[in-house]
Order: sequence, then C-alpha cells, then structure tokens
Amino acid sequence: MIQAASTMSMNTMLLMNQQPTTWIVPLRKGKSMRQAMKEKGVLEDFLKHHKYDPGRKYHLNELNVAHEPMTNYLNSFYFGEISIGTPPQTFLVVFDTGSSNLWVPSTYCQDKACTNHAKFNPNASSTYSSIGESYTLCYGVGDLYVLLGYDTVTVQNIIVRNQEFGLSVDEPTDPFYYSNYDGVLGMAYPGVAIPGFKTLMQNMVQQDQLSEPIFSFYFSRNPTYQYGGEVILGGIDSQLFTGQITWAPVIEEVYWKIALDEFSIGKNNTSWCSQGCHAIVDTGTFLLTIPYQYLEDFLNAVGAQESYGYYVVDCSSIQNMPTLTFVINGVKFPLPPSVYVFNDNGSCSVAVEETYVASESGHPLWILGDVFLRQYYSVFDMANNRVGFALSN
Repeated sequence: MIQAASTMSMNTMLLMNQQPTTWIVPLRKGKSMRQAMKEKGVLEDFLKHHKYDPGRKYHLNELNVAHEPMTNYLNSFYFGEISIGTPPQTFLVVFDTGSSNLWVPSTYCQDKACTNHAKFNPNASSTYSSIGESYTLCYGVGDLYVLLGYDTVTVQNIIVRNQEFGLSVDEPTDPFYYSNYDGVLGMAYPGVAIPGFKTLMQNMVQQDQLSEPIFSFYFSRNPTYQYGGEVILGGIDSQLFTGQITWAPVIEEVYWKIALDEFSIGKNNTSWCSQGCHAIVDTGTFLLTIPYQYLEDFLNAVGAQESYGYYVVDCSSIQNMPTLTFVINGVKFPLPPSVYVFNDNGSCSVAVEETYVASESGHPLWILGDVFLRQYYSVFDMANNRVGFALSN
C-alpha cells in the first residue's frame, strides 16, 4: 500500500485502503511550455512559424504516423509520475485522454530537447525487450521519432507487465526543450494507438490491476507544484465533487467524444448546435477549442480582440462578462468568466482557440480541455463507454 500524500482528501485515502486496486496519482503544476518560451523570448517567433490546428490531433492517419499537434500541449501544466523498467526509472508525463500512446525520452536521443529531461535507458532495465519497429509522431513543429519496446510500467502500485511504449530517438527542440514534463501517457481508445499493440489502459484492465474499468480526473483550481489535482485509476472519489454525476454516452469509440446539445453565451442561446455538435473531452488540451465558423461571433459576444495570438479583454471588465454554458445530455454546465478568462500579471485573455477540423461525421467539433475540466470533475467509464461530469469541489 502506498503512502498517501498529505494533500490528498481523506475520502481518497479511505478509498485506497478499502479497494487495493484503486490508486491515486497526484498531479503537479509545472510551468507551461508557453510560459517558459515566453520568458526565454522565443514564443512569438515559434507561434509565427507554427500555426497549427489543434483538431488535427483527432484524425486518423497513415500507417506508422500519428499527428499530435504540439499546440495542444503548449499550455499544459498538469503532470503525474510513472516509472518504467526494472529497477524503475521515473518520468513526469501528461495524462492525456486525447491520445492513446505512451512515450518517454530515451538515451538514444541526443537532441537538445532530451538534455534536460529524464531519459529511459533500456540497457539499465532487466525487463526491457526491443520490438524492432519505429513510429513517427507528427507534432506540426517537427517529427518525433520513437523506437518501440516492451517493459514493465508502474503507476503508483499498479504494475503493468510487457507494456509497449515509445523510446524517443529524435525530438524537436522547440518546444520540447521548454516542457516541464518528459513524455505523454495516452488514455483514449485503442483505435488511435499504434496498430497491433495494447494501450496501457487496456493492459491495466486485462491484467486485473483496476477494481473497476474506470478512471477519473480532478484538477485543482489553485494548483501548486506539490498538488495540482489527482488521477484516480479504478474508481471515483465522491469527496472531490458535489451533486450527481451527469453521464454522456461516447458517440465514437476512438476518442472520448460526446454530443453537445447547445452552447449559450450569457442568456443568449447561440443555436450553433441546433443540428448537433460533438466535443472531445481531452485532458491533454488546456484551452477550450471552438469551431472556427463561430469564433468571430464568440469574440464579439464576450468583447475580446485578437492580439499576438491571444484573445485579450480589459481586466476591469471581467466581472461584467457573460457566463458560457454547455448543455450536455440535457444538463447545463456553466463556466463563469472567472474560469475562462486568465489574468497574467494584468494582461487578460480568453482561454479559447479555434479549430478548422470537423468531427468525422461533419458535425462542428469542440474540445473540452482543462479549462472546462478544472470546473467539472470528469469520469471516464471504459466498460460502459460514457463520460461523466460533476461540479468540482
């Protein structure tokens, strides 16, 4: 039994004692890549040369290539710890429900991006075996090449044996050099994983490492490096939310994609989803992503203007800005301006971006990133193919 961190809820610790196969991964808040690159004076040039649609992340691609827009991760600052190998080698990863692959830097990588991150050494692990295949992750800022191997992956006291994962060989310096995390742990469906291999979540279930085929996320609204939230593997912590969980069925078992009934700005129903909208619930994307055809009307409605890649507002007007409301399975999920507007030392911006990519069915595609998920506790039910939301405590 692991030692629970002092910042965990009492209910979480009781849950761990009662259900030995339900485990809590504490999340940390680090500096986002956007913030680190801004401080180094390289962000503006990077954004100028790497305009990339975040919706590209969710389209299936050719064999041995996966598109993973790095812009989705630029603002991420919630990371958790895992280890790989025997003896274990430790890494900080983004727990990403918008992708399905696990990869970390390796000693094969000699790029600058790997010099300031933990690197997996296959020669130091007695349980490692090479697959003899490579794979390319296309991030829009340059390709990330990985070699594929098997090894033991440990997440708290969950031990998954013979797990396929990627060992990075080449990583683009910008922006990976500036990330506070080492790699990415994908938690979406197997359909977008590297073909022919099981995802980590599949193996957790099939190797009986979870009490239930469920995982859930709690993101703190006031995160610190010591405690930014929790990923609960195998269960739900009812002390981390209030009220009932609203469930929405997954409409395409590839990503955690659900239907949006409607979207309102203040008291005005936009009717943007009158013919149906889809939304992907993605812990690996920080911002809210809006279909491009609605962005101009949205910015006008909230009083924001574009400036150097940001949608800025007057900080003194935040309290008068409208509440955004998503309607999911008939239930309203409001986001007040205090949630979707960020104040960075007196510079205020709306936490949105646009996508030009529609859902596979042609419906407008939204992405509910961490801005939404900090307000609402989220539950991912693998057995029943549904996503649940409840107001976070």
